[in-house]
Amino acid sequence: MDAVRVALLREVLAGTEWLEATRRFAGVLRGSVVAHGGGLLLVGTPEYEPWHLAAHLVDEAAWSGTPELNPTLVRHDARPGDPAHLAVGPGRIAAARRGETLLVVAPEEPAPLLERVHDARRAGVTVLALGCGGGELEAMAHETLAVPEGAALDLDSVQHLVTAAAGENGNSPRVRRGFRDRLSRLAETLTAPPAAPW
Repeated sequence: MDAVRVALLREVLAGTEWLEATRRFAGVLRGSVVAHGGGLLLVGTPEYEPWHLAAHLVDEAAWSGTPELNPTLVRHDARPGDPAHLAVGPGRIAAARRGETLLVVAPEEPAPLLERVHDARRAGVTVLALGCGGGELEAMAHETLAVPEGAALDLDSVQHLVTAAAGENGNSPRVRRGFRDRLSRLAETLTAPPAAPW
């Protein structure tokens, strides 16, 4: 989903709780990694690996001038022969320490993942969760954005909104506005409804 489609999705969602919720969650994510200088781990479940979210966070990190948003994708079936960016296994969560952030994207909550998340939290890792909500993961996380079954948006759409909001430069005075920000603003302006006549 490109910047124009995200802007259109935001327009459709105007007046709903989704925009505020995704921006709040993205602000917590950005604040956590920027405050600690990076160290963002991204993990899903064995059945749902958040490849797409990882790619968008890499893009947003580059476009927003916030390298701290660059995630390390933790894969459940990583093998030593995989390329370096795909070879990080669940042991990396066990090695995580205070100052790092763990972003968990989990439509379901398998017990081994919950155990790793619990251990990471006890080690001082900031835990953020995107998922169905209402389970053990929500209780463990410092911040959660629930996308329950049957919600107006699916988990993939929410991830697009979160990554776009995480890359927004308006929350950080140290970063200059880039081309993507200007393009996003233009798209929002062009797709906005006309002003009401007075």
